Amino acid sequence: MSSNSGIQIPSRLPLLCTHDGVLLPGSTMRISVDTARNMQLVKSRLLKGTSLKSTIIGIIPNTRDPEHDSDELPSLHSIGTAGLAVQVVGSNWPKPHYTLLITGLCRFRVTQLLRERPFPVAEVEQLDKLEQYTEGDTADGELGELSQRFYQAAVQLVGMLDMSVPVVAKLRRLLDSLPKETLPDVLASMIRTSNKEKLQVLDAVDLEERFKKALPLLTRQIEGLKLLQKTRKLRPDDDKRVLAIRKGGVFPGRQFSLDEEAEDEDGDDTALLEKKVKAAAMPEAALRVCLKELRRLKKMPQSMPEYALTRNYLEMMVELPWSKSTTDCLDIRAARVLLDNDHYAMEKLKRRVLEYLAVRQLKSTLKGPILCFVGPPGVGKTSVGRSIARTLGREFHRIALGGVCDQSDIRGHRRTYVGSMPGRIINGLKTVGVNNPVFLLDEVDKLGKSLQGDPAAALLEVLDPEQNHSFTDHYLNVPFDLSQVLFIATANTTATIPPALLDRMEVLQVPGYIQEEKVEIAHRHLIPHQLEQHGLTPQQLQIPQDTTHEIISKYTREAGVRSLERKIGAICRAVAVKVAEGHKVSRAESPTEQHADQNTEIKVEDSGIAAPPEMPIVIDHIALKDILGPPLFEIEVSERLTLPGVAIGLAWTPMGGEIMFVEASRMDGEGQLTLTGQLGDVMKESAHLAISWLRSNAKTYLLSNGSADPLEGTDIHLHFPAGAVTKDGPSAGVTIVTCLASLLSGRLVRSDVAMTGEITLRGLVLPVGGIKDKVLAAHRANLKRVIIPKRNEKDLEEIPAHVRADLDFVFASTLDEVLNAAFDGGFPSAVSHPQVVSKL
Repeated sequence: MSSNSGIQIPSRLPLLCTHDGVLLPGSTMRISVDTARNMQLVKSRLLKGTSLKSTIIGIIPNTRDPEHDSDELPSLHSIGTAGLAVQVVGSNWPKPHYTLLITGLCRFRVTQLLRERPFPVAEVEQLDKLEQYTEGDTADGELGELSQRFYQAAVQLVGMLDMSVPVVAKLRRLLDSLPKETLPDVLASMIRTSNKEKLQVLDAVDLEERFKKALPLLTRQIEGLKLLQKTRKLRPDDDKRVLAIRKGGVFPGRQFSLDEEAEDEDGDDTALLEKKVKAAAMPEAALRVCLKELRRLKKMPQSMPEYALTRNYLEMMVELPWSKSTTDCLDIRAARVLLDNDHYAMEKLKRRVLEYLAVRQLKSTLKGPILCFVGPPGVGKTSVGRSIARTLGREFHRIALGGVCDQSDIRGHRRTYVGSMPGRIINGLKTVGVNNPVFLLDEVDKLGKSLQGDPAAALLEVLDPEQNHSFTDHYLNVPFDLSQVLFIATANTTATIPPALLDRMEVLQVPGYIQEEKVEIAHRHLIPHQLEQHGLTPQQLQIPQDTTHEIISKYTREAGVRSLERKIGAICRAVAVKVAEGHKVSRAESPTEQHADQNTEIKVEDSGIAAPPEMPIVIDHIALKDILGPPLFEIEVSERLTLPGVAIGLAWTPMGGEIMFVEASRMDGEGQLTLTGQLGDVMKESAHLAISWLRSNAKTYLLSNGSADPLEGTDIHLHFPAGAVTKDGPSAGVTIVTCLASLLSGRLVRSDVAMTGEITLRGLVLPVGGIKDKVLAAHRANLKRVIIPKRNEKDLEEIPAHVRADLDFVFASTLDEVLNAAFDGGFPSAVSHPQVVSKL
């Protein structure tokens, strides 16, 4: 803007009505354009114009409420500002609009509105004649005094700001270069004023009146800054923050704001955070750290990256339940009823929970136990943990540890790292909001290990009752008391859990369910749950116990009940389809009825609509085969043992016990032993032990066939079916001996016998593990006799009484007893040797 020559604007100007603010001469402002008239003005005048004259438009403040704006042209304010469009930016998000950068030139008065569409055009009269002020260098009278006072106030205001900021220094130089008569418009656009006050300055056409309108605004801003400096201790960076830069200003794209509202809000938030810290009832060590971080936060500008990190840390510390806890429900009778309603069987787990409740009644400061439920999948380890929390009246939180291979997941990250956060233990406490929840550490046996550390080692501190009262998360870096937390870990096997971690937990074995238990679980829990999930009622669908027995024995073979629940769900879906379509589900009334009558569908010929099915729909063995298909598992033990060289062993897997067939064949050769079936080293050694024992005792058991060595001129091939499954362990020793003895003697092993046990070169049978699961597997397979080591006799106490009554147990201490029990009529021997007992 030149002050030495007059500004001449066109006599006709297109008018832009704006709600954004008031544009004063000498200032620059960004204006958002989204109304139809304004958009048309930009497109027709600014974007298509080629001369400098086409970039000059009139800016009229729109005094109408934007919420009640309509398509009609509002009554125009009589005075506006002629502006030069410096920049036009278009955008289509979130809706089509333009953003204009406008520099104010001078005031004008609207004398006549020439047209309203497509955008308003008016005949205008220019009001500011700046040459009349610049012809003389001095101004006298009241006007000169006003301009001098205004200039001195402006210099005082700028002097209160930080002159080291380049924009402030430039503003100071601008005050000296601009004519004093232009200062009211320039300063009024910089300081914090309302649109109404700016409109009063715009309407002040007389220069003396303009000074009188703008001087109180400037004085008010100065007094506000003085008051701020008195009531607040300035921080080193405060002076820079006093000057907030926002859109608009004397220079294109700049306008200065002396608004301190943001800093006041920040101060209020910091004070609120300080109150929360003091009200959190932290231990003394944690409180000291929080107050220290709070002092650092107060001295820190918001623009620093560490400000957000420190604030997040303090908010995390405040949200942790340092002293919040729930009251335990110690009613043992109510707890027993609740556990019995939620879960069938699992007597050992229920007894342990009731013991904990009883001790809590006697001693209120008891530390939370560290339990580990070990058992095959699907037996209810996770759900019983949730029931324990409900029984105790505590909050429940599950942490899935399967596949976790970073120790920072447990202990958290140090705050020096970008994106640091607490570990899962502390995050879980923040989620539940109390310091005595039930934490379920699911799949603790599936933890990994990587370059980021060993999470199993990090759990040592968490699961140690002597150490977890001062658990230190890397993020918090202060101790937190975990002694009141009831930790329950779940695992399928203890083989993959590090010994040090296993030693810290109280291991409770959760065996697989027997068939009778599965039937009870199905009718108490699974069938009602699936009926509810599929929108059916017991009056629509009934599954008798015989059908449930058939599902368990012929369509599932597992230790848990997950597959059983899926099969029941499949039945519910099939019945739901029939009910929805109105078809009748065929079912057998009695075993003697013909199959054709059972599958007959009755249709109503007159109406053409299918008749609804008879209620309730009862699922029998024929309907079961139609829905689930042919049986997946058959009892084939007697069929497999039709040749010599086959025996049945018992194996333990994470899924529960399984029966295992061992097959052997002989052919002419050089006395070599071939082993197949993905066997581990221990199992291979058991096979060599069995061969050595049989060769050394061949004459005793009449296996030599006239030669000293039964393997002379013969090769033996030993195979363990299910060749894709890796097998290992010592418990197949007695099975291999029995299989080879059958092969070499040509006698059949009994079809209803299964066995397990480790062997030695002297023919002793040593104890093995997993007896309960193995016996239950034999019971599921309808075997009648089970041979186990004599030293495992004590393990039968865990097996239900009716299972023990159904099976004939043979307790063997030598291989001679094993062979006599495995063959009908015993196993012949030439000489009977008394057992030699070692005296070492």
